[in-house]
Amino acid sequence: MRGKFITFEGIEGSGKSTQIQLLSDFLTRADIPHLKTREPGGTPIAEAIRKILLDPACKEMLPEAELLLYCASRAQHTGELILPALESGKIVISDRYYDSSYAYQGAARALDPSVIDILTDFATYHTIPDLTVLLDLPVEAGMKRITNRTLDRLEQEDLSFHAKVREQFLFIAKKHASRYLVIDAQQAPDIIHKEILSALNF
Repeated sequence: MRGKFITFEGIEGSGKSTQIQLLSDFLTRADIPHLKTREPGGTPIAEAIRKILLDPACKEMLPEAELLLYCASRAQHTGELILPALESGKIVISDRYYDSSYAYQGAARALDPSVIDILTDFATYHTIPDLTVLLDLPVEAGMKRITNRTLDRLEQEDLSFHAKVREQFLFIAKKHASRYLVIDAQQAPDIIHKEILSALNF
């Protein structure tokens, strides 16, 4: 029996890592087989691409190259790690997936969504998440949460960039409401965790 594929999306500082860890801890206690992963990354090749994508030294990276690198990472990640895990019956939890490309490279970088459609379908082997959790909060609040860490190339973008990302995530969530769970990320982490468990019927 195929496992469930759960993805987490949101702007920088939305609390994805915290909620993914809480969900993973819950599944571990319940003895439910699962895999926790992230994008870009998840496999050695995809992690190597991640270093290039998020390196602040790569300021000259063009939007087109950025999109293609994300898709290359995603193809390796999906084919090598995600699909085999799902086929073995595991729940797969991913910190970001292809919706991030529509938000970051599509809306914020102004790349053609129809191009992203084609590349996404190819890079994911037609894989669609069963549930996507969008942790939504104002951009200013998200940026404030990450001021105490070294910012990567995308985190260093200005507020207008991140505002476009947030707006696009909300648009995608409305467009694909049947697979989306939108949560107010300004709530306490334990309350958010309970909402996620409720949506998963745990």
